[in-house]
Amino acid sequence: MALEHAIMVSLAERPGTGYEISRQFDRSIGHFWSATHQQIYRTLRKLHVDGLVSYEPIAQDGRPDKKVYSLSDRGRDALHAWVTTPTPIQQLRDDLGLKIRAAHRDDLPELIAELQRHRELHVARLHLYQGFEKDDYPAPDSLSGRRLHQYLVLRGGVRIEEAFIDWCDEVVSALQRELDENP
Repeated sequence: MALEHAIMVSLAERPGTGYEISRQFDRSIGHFWSATHQQIYRTLRKLHVDGLVSYEPIAQDGRPDKKVYSLSDRGRDALHAWVTTPTPIQQLRDDLGLKIRAAHRDDLPELIAELQRHRELHVARLHLYQGFEKDDYPAPDSLSGRRLHQYLVLRGGVRIEEAFIDWCDEVVSALQRELDENP
């Protein structure tokens, strides 16, 4: 997925300034597609040049006008075309998996510590997602439209974190058993 699509998704949900889009990335979209503020502003300019977004200048006292961006009709068409195009299966590229394959017995204590560190980071992210779920979606069965779609993406994040934590537990257990059986 390109950053252009993530920004168009944000604008399809609601028009906003570059700052507001950046904040939305910080709060929600960025958990699934990250971008710096500079990348967002640069991409907004490109989307505008390409006719996929438009903006309305809003005058501000003592400061330059701010631009409130919205998705243009052409942008809506492009977003629709992207949404309905088949998505290739995501290729897994994972340093941790390669490190596990490359590890020798002498590496196992440090590798186990690294897996435990990753596990704790994923537990923290899982708790963050579960907090969003509890606070923002208390009645998921009543959701529809964009709110339902946002909830479903969040549920995907929850499930991924749960699976990663389970995998870390499995790997740590197996590597610890290997260490214990071959002192």
